[in-house]
Amino acid sequence: MPLRKRPRLDPSVFHLPVERMKEGYYSDKYFTRAREVMSADGHAPRVTMQVFGKAQGYLGGMDEAIAILKLCSDDWKALEVHALYDGEEIAPWETVMTIEGPYPAFAHLETLYLGVLARRTRVGTNTRHVVDAARPKTVMFFPARHDHWLVQTGDGYAAHIAGAIGVSTDAQASWWGSSGIGTVPHALIAAYGGDTVLATRKFAEHADPSVQIITLVDYENDCVRTALDVARALGPKLWGVRLDTSEMMVDASIVPQMGTFRPTGVNPQLVWNVRRALDREGFGDVRIVVSGGFTVETIRAFEEAGVPVDSYGVGSSLFVGRFDFTADIVKVAGKPQAKRGREYRPNPRLARVE
Repeated sequence: MPLRKRPRLDPSVFHLPVERMKEGYYSDKYFTRAREVMSADGHAPRVTMQVFGKAQGYLGGMDEAIAILKLCSDDWKALEVHALYDGEEIAPWETVMTIEGPYPAFAHLETLYLGVLARRTRVGTNTRHVVDAARPKTVMFFPARHDHWLVQTGDGYAAHIAGAIGVSTDAQASWWGSSGIGTVPHALIAAYGGDTVLATRKFAEHADPSVQIITLVDYENDCVRTALDVARALGPKLWGVRLDTSEMMVDASIVPQMGTFRPTGVNPQLVWNVRRALDREGFGDVRIVVSGGFTVETIRAFEEAGVPVDSYGVGSSLFVGRFDFTADIVKVAGKPQAKRGREYRPNPRLARVE
């Protein structure tokens, strides 16, 4: 049964370079040439285009793909589009969208909407997997530095739909009207002479009062001591500490405990060391955020072991994998016409796009 219709993002949200897209600037050349041939020949067959993904995932980019069709086709009113919604789980080869209309009106847009679906579905699916692995703990979306700045807006929305509680840039949060979140960074600590307490005090003094104070405590590679120093200095103003020890380093508190586990980076024992130290001094309300190379597998291992993490900051692992999409003409003038093996596959879950 098709899902109840719900609002989609308005096309204006995406700030598309409409004229460039209309002229085919971002499109594979064979599509723009195909449109030129049909236009020169006066040939405008009414077709049904079927779009599907090749892997199980959580759909992303559909509202953006629809915006491309609405704003950049030759005549949106001549098209009839049915589509799934962002965030829905999809199966391999499941039809996620159909476009019916005169082919020259949208032939030049295939590269664009397929690319959007592939990118946003990859980010959304990876985010959903880490969110599920961390549940009921929260996940912060921190991969902005690992890719080109132009992808931030849509990636952030895909992560938001997938369940991430926060994103690190204002651009990533812009499509749903929010803003980025973050912690006291290593760079600010360095700018205050390597003094984590001083940098955190200055951050708390000058940051907006609504900002939760979370500070990195691995600058001196002594997370326990630094976490306690900051907690003593900030008191109830400190929301949490973030452990981000390099995978090539062993924290000072771990050195006496080495020998029975992998001691490098942010490991379970380090989290326990910090948690127990904070609790002993009455700072049980200070949360622990961990980051630094976390994946679905490491998060799952932490959760299965009951490691006292409150939130996971996840970055580059959210960009791995492939989630390709393909579009095929499956009908011409209402009659079956498709490449062998790509025949029309109706999907009752699709909703009519207004």
